[in-house]
Amino acid sequence: MKVCVTSQGDSLDSQVDPRFGRCLYFLIIDTDSMDFEAIENPSVKVGGGAGIVSGQLIASKGVEIVMTGNVGPNAFQTLQAANVKIIVGVSGTVKQAIEEFKKGQLKPTEDPSVGSKFGMPGGGTGRGKGRNQ
Repeated sequence: MKVCVTSQGDSLDSQVDPRFGRCLYFLIIDTDSMDFEAIENPSVKVGGGAGIVSGQLIASKGVEIVMTGNVGPNAFQTLQAANVKIIVGVSGTVKQAIEEFKKGQLKPTEDPSVGSKFGMPGGGTGRGKGRNQ
């Protein structure tokens, strides 16, 4: 299965980035082989629309599931329209997140976990949803 984990670095030992649209890297991982591609996020510093652009990028990579700390409503809608499932509340290293996913410990969400300006400087702090709620 092809999954995407938002990451603060370009390796499986990097920490999961708590933001989707403005994460530093997207790691696209084959969960069977653990082969991966690290993509530097081109939306890190855009003024607006980061969630939509990031969602379109990930959907274009054929990803089935996104794992991240939080996802806003624009990214959520974009990913959902592309039939990409979203798991929020993910933390630790990317490798740990994949292991938890493989064990069935992480479940997709049905709603955005934060408001629309969460990842921007001065943006909201989210709605306080916990892991997998």
